[in-house]
Amino acid sequence: MSSQTSLPLALLRLMRPHQWLKNVFVFAGLMFSHTWHRSPLVEQVFWAFLAFCAASSLVYILNDWRDRTADAQHPTKRRRPLASGAVSPQAALGLAAGLALIAIGLAWGQTVLLLLLGCYVLLNLAYSWKLKHVPVVDVSIIASGFMLRLLAGTVAVGIPPSRWLLLTGLFIALFLGFAKRKAETFHAPEQQRAVLEHYPPALLDTFMAAMMTATVITYGLYATSIEALQQHGGRLIYTVPLVVFGLLRYTYQVHRGRGEDVSRDLLRDPWIVAAGIAWLAIFLATRLWR
Repeated sequence: MSSQTSLPLALLRLMRPHQWLKNVFVFAGLMFSHTWHRSPLVEQVFWAFLAFCAASSLVYILNDWRDRTADAQHPTKRRRPLASGAVSPQAALGLAAGLALIAIGLAWGQTVLLLLLGCYVLLNLAYSWKLKHVPVVDVSIIASGFMLRLLAGTVAVGIPPSRWLLLTGLFIALFLGFAKRKAETFHAPEQQRAVLEHYPPALLDTFMAAMMTATVITYGLYATSIEALQQHGGRLIYTVPLVVFGLLRYTYQVHRGRGEDVSRDLLRDPWIVAAGIAWLAIFLATRLWR
């Protein structure tokens, strides 16, 4: 492979586009408010999604730039574009600057969205450079990233956020964060994060169980609420077993050593993918056949 071909691919890998899957949280408000037929609103949410894709890639690049020397000594992270030398530090910073301009440009004129993007970048940089070593604070920041995405798809574009949507989003984000830490405990000791010294496996199991329970309760309450009955009819209750199944199946995968990379691991399990498709089919049916 020529260097001219390999550099663009390396830059693309540096951006971690598979992680953009997390940004679909931006569309949650659009879906649950049944406003996807309003083209101007859909366009605004789509631009917010692209802005978060640029911002999240920016954070990953700056994190890899800072950790490039340590990553070069790591048995697996040394294959990352910066650590392996496939991308120079100068090229990485140039790409990061370009992504920052793209994110600002996409959100320009939307004050709330700009503020949410700024909070997202600052929180994640604080996490990458310091707070990822503080127990519970680390996972709380991961969860806050999902909450900021939810708010970007609601408040920033004028959709009133549902209290049930916010609560369920918070608990499932915390569940995924603690699941990530649990999956990391299956690494060899020399590959584990320093913060895992403060997370005994039993404590992580407790945190995961608590957040899973909270997710099921809040989603179940939402599915049976007057708000859901008015917007979706009575069929949303049939999605609750699928949510429970998905959480249990994901927990099973975490205890097999998966779950560190949420975006990839969610799509690797055909049963979780099937449950997601079934959930979407029932959800859409609540709109089409009310």
